Amino acid sequence: MLKWIKGGISAVTGMAEPEYGKDYIHSVADRVKNRQPYRATTREDFFWQAPDHTNVETVTFYFSDLKTGIFGFAQIIHSNIIGLHTASQFTFRIFDSKNPDDLNIWTSTKLENFYIKDANFYADNLSVELSEDGESYHIQSSVCDLSVIDLHIRRLTPGAKVGDDPATYYGNNIDEPWGSMRHVFWPRNACHGTIKVKKEVISESDDQESTADEDDNDDEEESSDSEEESGSEEESDSEEESDSEDLEVVYEDRTIIFKEEDPAISTFIMAFQGMKPHHAAKAWNFMFFHSEKYSAVLMEFTTPKSYANTKISAGIITDDKEILAVTTDNTVEHLNAEIDSVGWKVPKDIKVTFKGINTKIKDEQLESGDSANQDEKAEDEKEEEEEEEEEEEYKNVAEEYKINAVVEGPLDNLVERIDVMGEIPSFVKNIVSGVAGTKPFIYQYADPKNSTLQINGGEKVHGVSWTEVTFISESDVISEESYNEA
Repeated sequence: MLKWIKGGISAVTGMAEPEYGKDYIHSVADRVKNRQPYRATTREDFFWQAPDHTNVETVTFYFSDLKTGIFGFAQIIHSNIIGLHTASQFTFRIFDSKNPDDLNIWTSTKLENFYIKDANFYADNLSVELSEDGESYHIQSSVCDLSVIDLHIRRLTPGAKVGDDPATYYGNNIDEPWGSMRHVFWPRNACHGTIKVKKEVISESDDQESTADEDDNDDEEESSDSEEESGSEEESDSEEESDSEDLEVVYEDRTIIFKEEDPAISTFIMAFQGMKPHHAAKAWNFMFFHSEKYSAVLMEFTTPKSYANTKISAGIITDDKEILAVTTDNTVEHLNAEIDSVGWKVPKDIKVTFKGINTKIKDEQLESGDSANQDEKAEDEKEEEEEEEEEEEYKNVAEEYKINAVVEGPLDNLVERIDVMGEIPSFVKNIVSGVAGTKPFIYQYADPKNSTLQINGGEKVHGVSWTEVTFISESDVISEESYNEA
């Protein structure tokens, strides 16, 4: 009971949590052990949960153009703090991975008059709507003049989730948890539509300074005496004018079009964190890989020491029409890592290994012959025997129908290193501000050509990849071992 009370208090106040251990983390992976982890999603899986306690809920539509190397995402962040304050933000990123200096735009806009209707989200100048058949989304946003979006996302493969309930729960009672983490996916989709952005090209002050320089050269002798006689008050006024001019910028309008007959490839994820982010995880790895025929998606987080540095990992491998495997036995390797100026050990390359079974294999094929009577057997010894039989049966079937995949790629094309505390909306910042040892940074990378996917030891397929490596908690030592703990 004492631990439950401490957990409830820390979930509200942000105080450091005690060490509960593995008994207080109920992983979605544990619930699908020795089972088929893949479940197809339904329309209802993408209904907003919006509970009245502390949580952060997001929908993120990633896109990548295989030909041009343009990446980006549109995202809604919906948050509730202690049931007292609800707010929403729309964030958008677009990045040309082949010409990074030419196009790298980030906007983040507070939403007004927002409301939720099942799977749909609305606000002033924004709508995100899921079709009645659950096959496509339509995102329209003009909340920010710098990024106006009208995109259609259509599923190319079924949606995917881990198990019937794709959530991980925190606490001593899974039926009454004090926190949770949930993800549902559309791993491979077609994205078409328009993105209108305003790219900053030159500041007004640059033009004026250039003109002023020319005038000064023409009248240098005449003005020199008067400049020497000018007082400090005039100099101050001049500096203030210069600062004001620096704030004015010139923009170039640009329109990016993804044609319906030649779309970008998209990954869509709905995520729910039903507790303070720094209590739920100390580090994250996220990536997707897309080629003409295949996609791979990884979402992985490592809990803080409070929950025994437990790794929870969900992977998805698809071809261009079907889900090949949903995996929970994944390994992320941060290669050639070096400590950067912030103090995090940041990798230069990444390797992700997915281990799973073909989605065509049903639970019945993975169960031992008399496991159907498990509920009728009460003796511990018989239950242990059944578990051993099930595990042996699973290994036999899994070996025959395995789907093992490896994605490798460089992390040399940095989109941005995001200081979360400096960039996130204030309502999310309030959740973690002032917590000792919390130093969240997100490292985003986009690779337009050098990443590869290899399935079951076959030929390596080249494609594009987007990777996010997130460090949150400084108080716990985060190393490669932190990502690979059993």
